[in-house]
Amino acid sequence: MADKWTPKMVAARLEEAASTLRRLKVSGLKPKGYGSSWPDVIHDSMEAYGWNRAVVSLGPPPADAISRMDETIAWLRWLEPDHVRLLWLRAERMPWKLVMSRLGVARSTASSWWMASIMQIVAILNVQQKMSGHLSAGHFGQNVT
Repeated sequence: MADKWTPKMVAARLEEAASTLRRLKVSGLKPKGYGSSWPDVIHDSMEAYGWNRAVVSLGPPPADAISRMDETIAWLRWLEPDHVRLLWLRAERMPWKLVMSRLGVARSTASSWWMASIMQIVAILNVQQKMSGHLSAGHFGQNVT
């Protein structure tokens, strides 16, 4: 395991955090609306026999992934709000074209903001690591000392 944070590691942690947040079941933020305890109605014979693709959900994330997500989201406080938005959109794997339209910037600007933000996080993490002597909370659940 490397003893320094790299841009690749930070980008992977951001993607993992976005994935973990998407998998969390959050209740109580909006009204439930109407519901039914009856199973879904099959409207077409093609649906009944497995002709459609199966939808697979991964279920809730493990506790260590939630802890890493919390740590990763805390990193974002070091950045400007536009850069946080950019990093999160890319962590959710949004295409550059949509990111550009959301932020109202050119591709080269968005790309340079993204790299500068990643490098800023890497620099801060490496300084913190040097001061503490190890990677904080491990990388992807692996403790490194």
